[in-house]
Amino acid sequence: MPKAQAEGWSYPMNGAPDVDSADVVIVGAGMVGSAVAYFLASAPECTGRRIVLIERDRTFATASTARSAGGLRQQFSTPENIALSQATLALIRNLKTLFGADADVGWKEEGYLLLASPDGARTLQDNVAVQKTCGADVTLLDAGALAGTFPWLSTEGLAAGAFGQSGEGWFDPSALAALFRDAARKLGVALVLGEVVGIEHGANIEAVRLAGGRRIACGSLVNAAGAWAGALAGMAGVALPVEPRKRFVYVIDARENPPDLAKAPLVVDPSGVWFRPEGRYFICGKSPDEASEPPPHDLVSIDHAFFENEVWPHLAARVPAFESIKVVNAWAGYYDTNTLDQNAVIGRHPTLDNLYFGNGFSGHGAQQGPAAARALAEIMLYGKARIADVSRLGYERIVAGQPLRERNVI
Repeated sequence: MPKAQAEGWSYPMNGAPDVDSADVVIVGAGMVGSAVAYFLASAPECTGRRIVLIERDRTFATASTARSAGGLRQQFSTPENIALSQATLALIRNLKTLFGADADVGWKEEGYLLLASPDGARTLQDNVAVQKTCGADVTLLDAGALAGTFPWLSTEGLAAGAFGQSGEGWFDPSALAALFRDAARKLGVALVLGEVVGIEHGANIEAVRLAGGRRIACGSLVNAAGAWAGALAGMAGVALPVEPRKRFVYVIDARENPPDLAKAPLVVDPSGVWFRPEGRYFICGKSPDEASEPPPHDLVSIDHAFFENEVWPHLAARVPAFESIKVVNAWAGYYDTNTLDQNAVIGRHPTLDNLYFGNGFSGHGAQQGPAAARALAEIMLYGKARIADVSRLGYERIVAGQPLRERNVI
């Protein structure tokens, strides 16, 4: 189940640091917002500047970061997404240098296995070619090699699979976000508990207004509001096609569990169903098609019929050991979905030039958020991202209505 995190809050629920203005205001203290705060505060160029991080949920219980499955893969079709995941991987491997000897996010480098039917084999092959060009350690396996490598897998209807041999796996997103948040606080970032209900703007962003009447003037504003980024942008008169999409994660117990299945990679079936081991259990899910999107109004209700009708039949067909399983838990979370192209929006607004975006990751925010946050901090500091070329992910494509599509969305 998702973990609630409250690190770094040193004042009562109804209180906040006495701040009425800041050089930078960041809305959203999840993965992206906390990492932007850290990378800005740790830069020598920001010495003496006031950075404020605003979060409306002290427990982070409803944040997408806390409810993410925490996968990290390089198997994307877009070079920018591959580069962002590689940069986050490098950060995770360097955690103790950045945050101290006790830093740990439970990184498990077990790989991803993306499976393809005959109809999807060419796309998979093309994607692997892009990934290899970008330096990803991915190998393409035919049906025979899949059966030999993963004996618990039924290869019926499969033509190929792409396996990430290294540099892919999963981690605890809440733990990583908390490391950024706590480090940012120690560097002087002020954490303010409150909900932004308005943005004052003219030629530029001037201030944010919080519920209860509080006003914080800002030199720059960073939209890191996750699934609610579109609504926040709208307060400044900016159209941002990002909205919440509800996703379910089911925890299952397999009664017949071959020992080697417990070391399985994260597997993605051609149907879109995915699963991975989690201790003695497995977690699994599937993104619904557009016509059957669940209403995003709450995170309490779980659609168990969706599991029975859309998830379990594909699990049982692909892994015979999953024919007899029991759902022992489940939770829901939000994708911050970019409805234009399901890719992130990273960078500065072209006319409101003190408004910055780190939004629309469409389910990839936990794995790409740290690198995207560093890229955004570099854009703010130097005018250009240094960690990766994210220029094609800028807001300009939103204005032009020109999507940059990612074919490997899970």
